[in-house]
Amino acid sequence: MTDKLNRFWPLIASVAFAVLLAANAAQSAATQKEARPALSADAPSAEQVFADAPDGVDPMVTGPVSAAFKQRQDAANCDSAVWPNIPMVCYPD
Repeated sequence: MTDKLNRFWPLIASVAFAVLLAANAAQSAATQKEARPALSADAPSAEQVFADAPDGVDPMVTGPVSAAFKQRQDAANCDSAVWPNIPMVCYPD
């Protein structure tokens, strides 16, 4: 019996590894989905927040930012946003 199990050990290990990888990928996807901020209809607009800047405020950050912030900007299409229709997620916290 042990000899038969030893023959299948590489297959069993490979299947277990694949299951772990799939579970990790699912967890990672769920975490990214939860981390993404929701856009709320009652959230203040950039125009309201930056009322003292009548010509607008460019969301371009010139300093270092996190990878999560870059992903957040990409998800909100900040590079193509035009004042005053710039989502607040485009600006750093």
